[in-house]
Amino acid sequence: MMLFFFCILHSVFYILQKLEFGMSTLKINGDERDFPEGLPATLTALLEELDVNAATVVAEVDGQIVPREQFNETSLSDGQQIELVRFVGGG
Repeated sequence: MMLFFFCILHSVFYILQKLEFGMSTLKINGDERDFPEGLPATLTALLEELDVNAATVVAEVDGQIVPREQFNETSLSDGQQIELVRFVGGG
């Protein structure tokens, strides 16, 4: 019972924190990531912030694969789910 109340309290605190500080969140490869300074405007900006080379990644936003030539045109919004898959060479 105590765990239940803790979970509810934690959820309420998290929501209030997001509202008070205007924090935005993206789910990237299954992990929630907060952006207290605001979301990157585009997929290209997100990749730059994550230090990911756009030429080596396939990106999916909310279940839709984004062609590489549209990374700079793809706007991001709070709560979106992003999947990034990198190509790795090897032998």
